[in-house]
Amino acid sequence: MLFLHNNVKQADVDKLQKTLDLSPYVKSTVFISKDSAARQLHSANKEDFESLLGYNPLPASINVHLKAEYIESDSLKWIEKKFSSYPEVKEVIYQSSFIDGMNRNLRKVTLIMGGFGALLLLVAFALINNTIRLTIYSKRFLIKTMQLVGATQGFIRRPFIWRGVRHGIYASLIAICMIIATVRGAESEMHDYDFLKLHDFKIYLMIAGVVIALGIAISWLSTYFALRRYLRLHSDELYYH
Repeated sequence: MLFLHNNVKQADVDKLQKTLDLSPYVKSTVFISKDSAARQLHSANKEDFESLLGYNPLPASINVHLKAEYIESDSLKWIEKKFSSYPEVKEVIYQSSFIDGMNRNLRKVTLIMGGFGALLLLVAFALINNTIRLTIYSKRFLIKTMQLVGATQGFIRRPFIWRGVRHGIYASLIAICMIIATVRGAESEMHDYDFLKLHDFKIYLMIAGVVIALGIAISWLSTYFALRRYLRLHSDELYYH
């Protein structure tokens, strides 16, 4: 929040607001006049302080919304100095303790969610691997029959691996839709916290790429190693594995 001097002209305020809007670290700005500030305070407190004091003591201000990547203690310090250097600005106010606490909590949540995500990844890998192994186990006699008629290992692997890759892609697309739905739901519940919103399309593309790559890699590796085991078995060993 930038509080302005009382003698600032409206033309200078408009010029300052345009300068702020063009700054790379500013997301948006909202000008609040003295009268608007008085109305907001009166609406919140239900007290007519102007009649009591005989004048409006509230200064005009500009409410500045920063981009999420600049809401850090170090960034806020030099941004505060930058804002204070403008001659129209009387004082710069922001909740530093709240922001520091918020960043600490976000880092803790990130670590917890990262660990939880790694655990879920291991569980997903185990489930996918076991499912693929059971599927190939049911086809073990077909695999051995193909070997006996002269089919190469590459020829046998190809349809199984392609099917595993397709299933990995389908599962990844479902997971991406669920992630987007979860993020959108979280944003709607925390609509007052603009810094938590993921509006950058590149982030969605990066998440989608990672999920699809993991889905394909897990399916491919599980299918490959499960097939390799049964391709190496002798015919009489099929009944014991």
